[in-house]
Amino acid sequence: MFMSVRPEFNHMEKNAQQSALPPKSEFSEWYHELLAAAEILDVRYPVKGLCVWPPFGFSLRKNVYSIIRELLDKDQHEEAMFPLLIPENEFMKEAEHIKGFEDEVYWVTHGGTTPLEMKLALRPTSETAIYPMYKLWIRSHADLPLKVYQIVNTFRYETKHTRPLIRLREITSFKEAHTVHTDWEDAAKHVDRAIEIYQEFYRRLAVPTIVSKRPDWDKFPGADYTLAVDTIMPDGRVLQIGTAHHLADNFAKTFEITYEDADGEQVYAHQTCYGISERCVAATISAHGDDRGLVLPPEVAPVQVVIIPIVFGNRDTNRAVLDACASVRDTLTRDGLRVKIDDSDERPGAKYYRWEQKGIPLRIEIGPRDLEKNSVMLVRRDTSEKRSIAIDSVEREVADSMDAMHGDMLRSALQEFDSRIFDCTTLDEVRENAAHGIARIPWCLGYDCGREMEEVTGIRMLGVPVESQLQSQTRAKSASAGRCPICGREGTTVLMARTY
Repeated sequence: MFMSVRPEFNHMEKNAQQSALPPKSEFSEWYHELLAAAEILDVRYPVKGLCVWPPFGFSLRKNVYSIIRELLDKDQHEEAMFPLLIPENEFMKEAEHIKGFEDEVYWVTHGGTTPLEMKLALRPTSETAIYPMYKLWIRSHADLPLKVYQIVNTFRYETKHTRPLIRLREITSFKEAHTVHTDWEDAAKHVDRAIEIYQEFYRRLAVPTIVSKRPDWDKFPGADYTLAVDTIMPDGRVLQIGTAHHLADNFAKTFEITYEDADGEQVYAHQTCYGISERCVAATISAHGDDRGLVLPPEVAPVQVVIIPIVFGNRDTNRAVLDACASVRDTLTRDGLRVKIDDSDERPGAKYYRWEQKGIPLRIEIGPRDLEKNSVMLVRRDTSEKRSIAIDSVEREVADSMDAMHGDMLRSALQEFDSRIFDCTTLDEVRENAAHGIARIPWCLGYDCGREMEEVTGIRMLGVPVESQLQSQTRAKSASAGRCPICGREGTTVLMARTY
């Protein structure tokens, strides 16, 4: 075991370790290298756009998705599982829907060496796999509302540049919910409820978001309207991290999903669907990480507390230190926390660096001097704050620090988010400000003017902002009343941004 007092990195060691990652200001390079260095994702699988989740990354993914499962289950959703393969005749039924995915579908044409009588699609999304079953399941108004979700892999033949967790050919963690309702109004209420659930989900991840109603040309294929949840990435681009779609009775008519109402009449049902993917993990990593690596919200970190023994050469002293580490670990583990003792032979400084890079929220250091004072050293990953605390109070101090860390991470992320929203009156201002975040500008809501605004600027129209739980004062205010920059008519505030 290496003999050392608690180290403050020497100058050369510190500089060498800090240079291991590009600075976060070089976001694309930082992001890709961090995913590998922190063992979140391995992109070396020999098929483009398909990635592997190593154990540490998979644990993070599992913890993140346990939150959305908890929220959906609490809202009386039921989890199910539908097949990956969709027969061509079912897949092709909804023409508008299929048109939105026709260039992205993987087709299975053979079973072994035998050509199939009917091609099978690998689901790009599951409406056409689920709704034939809904036709069989739903009989009466007493069956409604039906609220079902699944978390599955989906496949889309992306022709754009693929990005880990952001744009993939296999989405490994697609949470899609599909609900059925008696009428349009009840479905609309549930779209709003879906957005509320997503807002709570992202609050738990300390990720700030903004919600908007997508313009008609950008809504989900086959939907009446689409609400989308977006966040701003460190490079100023916007990432769509959730959507909720009001399908009206469009799919019900295609798949003959009807129910018997109270008067005994057969009526078409109304539906919604809403989904998130592993982009939620990408957003969490990107919102909070820094030049040293990950900074993970305590609730989802694979390891919430790492304990580092600081040992000397004296065997009895070392044994006392290691026993104290085990005692603290057992105390915190009984509270349900995920705790690890790093008793490897590495220098303490190297251990600090590795666990900081992995974003572990709290570090506890225990050495002989700490034992003399019946204390430990507690270090927060987000602020690097170090303070000595009594061993007897470690449970309370750790719990309080984790709560404080989440609150501070959310406030910091919201402040950064707000600083990246800009009120604009001209398209030149939109073009300039969209390089740094979201531009707000009046629009008359006319189709031709909206498309021209996109064409002139090269900036995507996100749509009309919708009030949401996580909006701060800055984002909740409306831009000053103004006129559409194309036609000059009175406009409604809309959001425009560069997107992934």
